[in-house]
Order: sequence, then structure tokens, then C-alpha cells
Amino acid sequence: MSAPGAAPIFAPGENCSPAWGAAPAAYDAGDTHLQILGKPVMERWETPYMHSLAAAASSRGGRVLEVGFGMAIAASRIQEAPIEEHWVIECNDGVFQRLQDWAPRQPHQVIPLKGLWEEVAPTLPDGHFDGILYDTYPLSEDTWHTHQFNFIKEHAFRLLKPGGILTYCNLTSWGELMKTKYSDITTMFEETQVPTLLEAGFRRENIRTEVMELIPPADCRYYAFPQMITPVVTRH
Repeated sequence: MSAPGAAPIFAPGENCSPAWGAAPAAYDAGDTHLQILGKPVMERWETPYMHSLAAAASSRGGRVLEVGFGMAIAASRIQEAPIEEHWVIECNDGVFQRLQDWAPRQPHQVIPLKGLWEEVAPTLPDGHFDGILYDTYPLSEDTWHTHQFNFIKEHAFRLLKPGGILTYCNLTSWGELMKTKYSDITTMFEETQVPTLLEAGFRRENIRTEVMELIPPADCRYYAFPQMITPVVTRH
């Protein structure tokens, strides 16, 4: 369960975007939590779920695009797959430095791309990727529940090769939805995510999900539901 009396992740009208890139990336001493501007960006308990996303994104091998590097949990799992290239977009200075330190030690080529996805994705060519994993942190109260939709509608479909796989999450949103509006995680995804995937050009028969049991720690501020959902969305 979420901490009693926990404040919402975002205050009304809050916008972290202008300060986010240069804000310190606060990795704790045990490398189990990452906070930026006091926001709980990632926690290591997510590892089984991050590995599920990574497995989906790398399932076709080839060239994989990861949007958001975080704690390298998904990235490290992608590197275990038989891929050829691993492109990573990251906007925060401190997280990008960790990406640059991590990249040369990996078995497959890493192409680090610095900036917000809104800046970087338009420069990437159509039909370039066999898999995409989108997992960035919402930067404002206004985009808390919707930032992934902007990427999906503007870029995900066009960037994938035919047969390529999109997977993504917005745990900060989905945790709130499961706390306040839904009791069934598949229904949540069907009602809040599938319409945008269809609008972006994906076909309903190519949208599937996998649900896993994973109990968050009691002190997690952004997710309390004991299940997590992995989208596996194929471009026809």
C-alpha cells in the first residue's frame, strides 16, 4: 500500500520540465532508488518488470531504441539479448553521464542520444528499429497520464520496422489509476491505453499484454497494486 497521507506525485500545475535536464540525479548509496527534483523516478524492486519490458523490446533482435535510461535495469537486460545496436535517449545530465560510463562495457554497440525525446525522436529515421522500449518519467502534472501517448502517436509507429515491437509503461500514471479508478489492470490498459495505440496506427489484433505478479514495497510512493502489465504491440 502507499504511505498513509502521501502527497500526490504532482501538485496542481506543477512543471518540472525546465529544471529537469540539469537537476542532480540522486542515486542512493545502495543504488536501489533514483530521485530527481524529489520525484521517485525508479526503484530497484521494479527489476522483474523492467526485464519483462526489455525482453519484449529485444525479442526481434536487431536495433533497439530505449527512451529513458534510469538505473540501467532494462538496458542491462536488453544487452543480454542477441541484438545488434542499442540506441538510448536520455535527457538528464547525471543519468546521461551514467549511460556514457556504462556504454563502453556492454557487449553490443550502444548509441547514447542526449536530450528530451521530443528533441531527439524527430531526428531518427522511419522504419529504423526492431524494438522500442519507452519508459520516461512524467515532467508535469499536465502530462502525468499522457506523455507516453505523445511519443506513441508522433513517433512509435513510424520508427518501427514492419514486425517491430513497441513496449512501454507509465508506472507513475498506472499506479495512480489502479489506486483511484480501477481494480483490474487489464481493464485499465484496455480503456486508457488501447484507444491511443489504435489512433497511432496499430491494429487491435497486434496489441497484447502480459500480466505479472509483483508486490511493491510498502514505502513506494507511485505504485501499490500487486500486478504489473507489459504491453507487446507489433507494427504490421
